[in-house]
Amino acid sequence: MPIIKSAIKKVRKDKIRTARNKKREDTLKDLIKKVRKSKSAKDLQAVYSALDKAAKVKLIHRNRAARLKSRLSKGVKETIAIKSQLKSPKKVAKKKA
Repeated sequence: MPIIKSAIKKVRKDKIRTARNKKREDTLKDLIKKVRKSKSAKDLQAVYSALDKAAKVKLIHRNRAARLKSRLSKGVKETIAIKSQLKSPKKVAKKKA
């Protein structure tokens, strides 16, 4: 245990910061898992925001945030493209009788 007064204060602050960072990190991981599972644009927007905030407070590196956003958006775009192909009916030419 630290003896110096400032070191004691630092330990106290570090506990608070560790708890705060742990909560942010868990939330971020949950959001990422949700996007990977559901692949919806709405969830993707929430993850973008969370990743930007995490990079801003240096919870993760900014390049990691960019890499995750890129990979997640690629998966969502593929899913949306597949869904749009399934929804769009093929045009059938009508015969005049």
